[in-house]
Amino acid sequence: MRLVRLGGEPTKVGADVRAALAAWGDGTSVLGGVALLGVTPPGCTRPLDALILLPRVVLVVVGIDLPSPALRVEAPLQGQWKVDGWPLTRHDGASSPADEALAATRAVSARLQEVRAEPLPVCTVIAVGPYVERVIQPTSDIHRGVRVLHPKPSTLLSAVRELATSDRPCTAEQACKVLAGLHEETGKMHSGDLIAEGFPNAVTADLASASTALIPRYRDVADTVQVSLPPKRKRGPVLIGALLLAVVALVVVLISAGGGGEQPAAQPPAPTSTRSTVDDLDFTPRGNEKATNCARESYGDVQTWFDAHPCAGLIRTLFEVTEPRRAAVSIAVVSFADAEDAEDFQKLADTPGTGAVSDLVTSGKGWTNGPNSFEGAAFASSRDTKRVRVVQAVWIGAPSTPDDVSLRGIAARALRLPLPG
Repeated sequence: MRLVRLGGEPTKVGADVRAALAAWGDGTSVLGGVALLGVTPPGCTRPLDALILLPRVVLVVVGIDLPSPALRVEAPLQGQWKVDGWPLTRHDGASSPADEALAATRAVSARLQEVRAEPLPVCTVIAVGPYVERVIQPTSDIHRGVRVLHPKPSTLLSAVRELATSDRPCTAEQACKVLAGLHEETGKMHSGDLIAEGFPNAVTADLASASTALIPRYRDVADTVQVSLPPKRKRGPVLIGALLLAVVALVVVLISAGGGGEQPAAQPPAPTSTRSTVDDLDFTPRGNEKATNCARESYGDVQTWFDAHPCAGLIRTLFEVTEPRRAAVSIAVVSFADAEDAEDFQKLADTPGTGAVSDLVTSGKGWTNGPNSFEGAAFASSRDTKRVRVVQAVWIGAPSTPDDVSLRGIAARALRLPLPG
């Protein structure tokens, strides 16, 4: 990751943010991207501790200085923050320091829309310090793409990887436009420097994703067989003989093309892997099923909602992940005839305690040595116009919790798996 320092740290914990980013080094060996330190983007009322541009996400990093080190911080986006059980008091009277961070994120999003930059997700990281052992966030806040954390290099890295969920990476040329919109001087960065930090070149990216298989073209028989008729004066037996020769030639061509005789043994297709890989993490399929009655395959408030808003289709899949530990992933892709129904369903699915689409394990269609259930699963969701993808991830053979950083990272990567048809 390339660091561009445009101003001093606006908070004390900002020094820890800079140290964590510097620990990753230049290039793409760890993550890649560009971090603007101490920048004040247009529309922001305060300088940011960091504004990080990655090929798949823009991160707004805002530092919050606590009165002293803490063992536990309860950090809801709306409501009172508590430090070791005591309400956090601030000089400005705000009960939640998240307000200014969210305002900065809205300003950055508005600026990128104004300059018509590549539509990347804009997420928020609230860095708290001088030291916090554990941060407690509501699950609904996590689903909104907000992370509150103490900025250790490993913690910040995990959060960034979870939030980098865009299906299409921003190219080096597009990154220049994004940077120019956020800070005019950084927009002059050479595209070669951005390619070195992991932003794909527009040409090579297209070629890398293109299929280069060649299909042989079969010519028409008329192009293959040339029939020369004798002059008109040579009719009768000569003409018949010529026609017979043409028929024989046609038969020979058809036989040589595989139209008769013993067929050669069919060559087996080249072996292909059934695994899909996202960020070096392999997802092995363990089962799938299609359905059209979403109400029958769900429970709770979600089931009631489906009774009034039937889906157009449902595809449920299971995957196994073996790195760093064995984990199970359940994905439900729900299709709708109306984009508004898709949006409403995602909001309902993101709300804890409202039920869900049943996973295949719950329906008795798991696999040998797989999980017994998806209890305590980490959750993630995404929407593509009329389709909503809901992901759950649990450890196999070990307890799981919704706020497990590693599980949340697996769930976030599962959002980028190729969508089933």
